[in-house]
Amino acid sequence: MPKYIPSMPFEDCWSSVGDITFFHIDGICYWKSKAHPVFPGTLGQMEAQSVHLRALQAWRQLDPAVQECWNSMAVNVPSHRPPFRKDHHISGYNLFVSAYHGYAQLGNERVPVLRTPEPFPTYTAEFHSVVVAGEDSLVLRFHFICDKNAEASRYRLLTKLQFTEPGAGRNGGYLRNFISAAPFSSPDCIVDVPVPGYKDVWDLDLPAYQVHCRYLLLDSQTGFRSNYQKLSFQISVT
Repeated sequence: MPKYIPSMPFEDCWSSVGDITFFHIDGICYWKSKAHPVFPGTLGQMEAQSVHLRALQAWRQLDPAVQECWNSMAVNVPSHRPPFRKDHHISGYNLFVSAYHGYAQLGNERVPVLRTPEPFPTYTAEFHSVVVAGEDSLVLRFHFICDKNAEASRYRLLTKLQFTEPGAGRNGGYLRNFISAAPFSSPDCIVDVPVPGYKDVWDLDLPAYQVHCRYLLLDSQTGFRSNYQKLSFQISVT
C-alpha cells in the first residue's frame, strides 16, 4: 500500500483519477490501483448499486431550480471525507444522494425533500453484549448515550461491521452495513443490531470473533447521516 508523496502543485490527493484511487488512513494519504473484478459482485453489492442508480436517476429528474436549492443548502454541510477544511463542503448532488441512500437503509426508499440539515447530537456507543439468535444469526447490543435533550427517537444506529479472527486488524473493504432494529427509546438506552447470516457474510465459522465497527446516527426524518466513530471489541458465540 504505497504512500502518496506530496509534490507541487498537489499537496494532497483524494478520490479517483483514471485507474488510481487515493484514500486516507489516520491522516496519511495512500494510493492503490482500481480493482477490475471479473464477477458482477455479491447480491448485496448489486442491490446497493441498484439503489445508487435509482438515486442518480432521481437527481437527474429534479427541476434545475430545485437542484440549485440543494446546492445552496449544501454550502453549510461539511464533508465527511478529506480534505477536512472549514471552506470545504459537499455538493447538493452529494447531499441528495446521501439522503436517498439513508432512506433506503431505513427501508423507506424515496426521493428526499428539501430540508435544511440539523446538527446531530453528541453521542457515543459502547458494546454491551451479544445474543445468539439462531444457528447463523446474532444480535449485537450497544449501550447508546446522547445529549439528554436530543429527540432520540428520530435516530437509528447504523453500523458498519467486520468480523475477523480474534486479534486480527480491520480491513475497510470487508465492512458491511447493519442497522438497529428500532429507533432509540431514550437518550440513554440499549439498542439491538441484528446480524443475520454472519458466518456467510465473512466466510468465518469461529467460537469467537474480533468485531471492528464504524457506527453513526441515521436521521429517519431527513435520511442524513452523522460522522462515524470507531469501535473494536471481541465476542464469544459459544
